[in-house]
Amino acid sequence: MKFDYQHLAALSAILRLGSFEAAAADLNVTQSAISQRLKALEEHAGGLLVHRGQPCTGTSLGLRFMAHADHVGLLEQKLRLDLGEQGQSSARVKIAVNADSLATWFLPAIAKVPNMMFDLVIDDQDHSVEQLRRGEVAAAVTAHAAPIAGCDSHSLGKLTYLATASPAYMAKHLPNGITPDALAKAPMLRFDAKDRLQTIWLETFVDGSVTPPFHSLASSQGFVDASLLGLGWGTNPEPLVRHHIDAGNLVELTPNAHLKTPLYWQCSRLLKNALKPLTKAVCQTARKSLPQ
Repeated sequence: MKFDYQHLAALSAILRLGSFEAAAADLNVTQSAISQRLKALEEHAGGLLVHRGQPCTGTSLGLRFMAHADHVGLLEQKLRLDLGEQGQSSARVKIAVNADSLATWFLPAIAKVPNMMFDLVIDDQDHSVEQLRRGEVAAAVTAHAAPIAGCDSHSLGKLTYLATASPAYMAKHLPNGITPDALAKAPMLRFDAKDRLQTIWLETFVDGSVTPPFHSLASSQGFVDASLLGLGWGTNPEPLVRHHIDAGNLVELTPNAHLKTPLYWQCSRLLKNALKPLTKAVCQTARKSLPQ
């Protein structure tokens, strides 16, 4: 299947900017031209690529096509740099990364990489690799060690999690210590439906049959703030809570009951050379920030 890259550019602009009007302004063409290019691409692809709405979003097929356009842009940029051309626009890179890595060590890593614009997709480390399998991202931070087909895997280190709560919460909900009966009634924090860290902590250190009531809160910093306010207990990344523990504002539910989650950087082998500066920055920053 051969593609018209003007058509792919129109699709990418629609999905990146959220509307046909914004895409037309970005590409300096009329809105009618954007519509015609998308229609032609959808006819060529044999399926719907964009969910029309406010904002426009991509179908699963549309996200694959958008990723393909971004990947071609990366390869073209690498060629231009190899040929010594300067002043070219930055290539876009779509990456799946878990929220806790984003809140602790990942941003300093990508800040070291010039000539790239990043689309960061937040996904649980146990699930982010699926976006690589579907071809929707060029790379991912994942808990999946074995390289998936067409990708290279690099060990990054381990992100340490501590089960923490405020002293007032402990006095109210767990005055007699950590027991299955008490934890079954004590409010817990959960990032979203994919988040199993609290469940794994219970299975590892208390009792896997315990199913506490929980608040859903899809924010790493929100998890810390909710813990400080006594809304519930949760497994927080050590870099986000160590100073609160040292100051006495948070306590561990059980001392030294730490979860260590291994993380890996998986990236497309086809884009290996184009992503080399990014891979180097991610691996170096992670290995300085995370225990091995």
